[in-house]
Amino acid sequence: MKVTIYDKNGQKTEKQMILPKEIFEAKINLPLMAQAVKVFLANQRTASPKAKTRSEVTGSTRKILRQKGTGRARHGDNKAPIFVGGGKAHGPIGVKKRLTLSKKMRQAALRSALSAKAKEGVIFVVDDLTKIAPKTKKAVKFIDNLGINGKKATLYLSENNDNIIRAFGNLPNIAIGLANKLNAYQALSSGRIIFTKETVKVLKERL
Repeated sequence: MKVTIYDKNGQKTEKQMILPKEIFEAKINLPLMAQAVKVFLANQRTASPKAKTRSEVTGSTRKILRQKGTGRARHGDNKAPIFVGGGKAHGPIGVKKRLTLSKKMRQAALRSALSAKAKEGVIFVVDDLTKIAPKTKKAVKFIDNLGINGKKATLYLSENNDNIIRAFGNLPNIAIGLANKLNAYQALSSGRIIFTKETVKVLKERL
């Protein structure tokens, strides 16, 4: 897939770049992408529910009734689950069960997601942003020239850069991410995707 390269001001240049076919023109596997999204979202949840068992409830361990002669059931302390204020039987214990995907499946899901985005025509490639002035107005000008002002977009970098983060950090609809941490869920939820030439190289090496 051949795309036009933009400069640091968001203007089209005469340069073009061929995106790796195996990444941006891969077969789109919808079930695999759905599974990758499910795994990612499930692993973001925290396992906060926690119920105390009878051994964890605060209270006396005194035997509440004598063993025989009362006509009632035999009981130990009042922390048993059948009593008000007692422990919980088989309650949640706060253990987080993580879902996993194999590395091969994660990579295939990411290739599918990037291919879907490329098919939509929402991927932009910038020559180099490292020399952009760390001013929000420069980032606004860049976004305006790309024609995506007011639309959700994510800028993916090959590595952190203070100038770029300062320039784009205050824009409400623009997020910044790293290519080596990009996954299928993030790619699908990124809106418009802006890559630098270096970012594409990182993705090619990774995938």
